[in-house]
Amino acid sequence: MKTTNSLALALALALGTTAAGCSAADPSMAGDDDGTGDGTGGGNQKKPLDATGMYAMHSTFDLAANMPGTAGTVVNTIIAATDDSDDPTHWILDQIISQLPSGTVKNVLTAGEGVVATYLNGKLLNLAPDFVSTMVLVGHDFGDIAKNFGLNETLELTRSGTDYMAVHTVTGAHFKLGNQEVDYALANYHVSNIVVNNVAVTMDPTGQLTIAAHNVPLAYGQILRLGLDAAIIPFIDSSAHSLNDLLAHKVNCQAVGSAIVDAIGIGSASLFASACTAGLAAGANFVYSKINAIDGTALQFGLSGTAKGFDKSGDRTIDTIATGTWTGTLSYGATPAALAPSTFFGERM
Repeated sequence: MKTTNSLALALALALGTTAAGCSAADPSMAGDDDGTGDGTGGGNQKKPLDATGMYAMHSTFDLAANMPGTAGTVVNTIIAATDDSDDPTHWILDQIISQLPSGTVKNVLTAGEGVVATYLNGKLLNLAPDFVSTMVLVGHDFGDIAKNFGLNETLELTRSGTDYMAVHTVTGAHFKLGNQEVDYALANYHVSNIVVNNVAVTMDPTGQLTIAAHNVPLAYGQILRLGLDAAIIPFIDSSAHSLNDLLAHKVNCQAVGSAIVDAIGIGSASLFASACTAGLAAGANFVYSKINAIDGTALQFGLSGTAKGFDKSGDRTIDTIATGTWTGTLSYGATPAALAPSTFFGERM
């Protein structure tokens, strides 16, 4: 009996302690319904989503419908080296003649340029075996990056009342050539970042983001020059870093000089070789001058954006920006045109 009474007393004490503990528990300590432990003391209520922070952004634009005409002029300048029946040597001869001093030799070569071009084209495998295919590829690729390119950006969001204020910064370019995709930081090519301050941003309780209209002035010519020198040309010739390098590697000016002497019977091979080297450099610089002329007028992107912010970690802060769409206008000069819908996405840095 004594043992039984002791056991009953122990059970009674244990049950009493449990009951006391339950009655003393603070109901405000109950967890959130999503188990994140970030409740605000309101039962199942979650704290609002927060988008404050810095995001790495990537935008892709399709300018095929309204590419600035001067970019097309650059492509045509490149194509002009290959589009005649006696090209490329006729184009090469044009560059040589432009570099020769006035006199009999220049006059004779000018007068017989068509005949000499035909003669040189017969020796093309020795003079410039893949010049035509190279220039066609350069023109094609340049047209592609002029119409379709991406921008690497940052979007920094800070609280402004119940909404946000953003700094939208373009930091680099993204190019796709065939199955190759590459990114280039503007700072590495002595091009300044493009910074747009005071961009209004709102976010609703579900994470839907709205980025207010703002202008992004792009130095389009600088972007295209970067694409030509850093992407297109090295993909064709890994030892070339400019159009000057590429032309010099693709045309054997010593052989051209000797062939011209054989064709017209006057002058020296070294004279024509030197004029060939100088002429190719002048041709490359002419293409660059056309690219530089594009920046006489800034390419203005008038952008408005919508996207969805997602909290992947469950801490009620936005981690990724997805399904982003830019709409607005593209202006080159006085007349704006509608921008084809373009996409963007972002990731918290």
